[in-house]
Amino acid sequence: MIEVKKFEASWCGPCKALKPIFENVSKKFGNDVNFSYIDIDEQFEQAQKYHVRSVPTVIVEKDGQEVQRFVGVQSELAYTNSINENL
Repeated sequence: MIEVKKFEASWCGPCKALKPIFENVSKKFGNDVNFSYIDIDEQFEQAQKYHVRSVPTVIVEKDGQEVQRFVGVQSELAYTNSINENL
């Protein structure tokens, strides 16, 4: 199973810019991939667990293991390619 976790914060400008990109990628994969949004201020423990130091950070996991990490805003194609490589 592929899981994509987006670490974000309400005060983060780049996180807001990433939102429509992330939503488009989510729509492409539907129920084949689990997408989650993690607010680092509300879920600090999760941010610590994944060693997230800046936002936005997107982590792609396959079978519970991290396979790729993106820090900052990337292109829709970058996220899509990463997911496709791990399906």
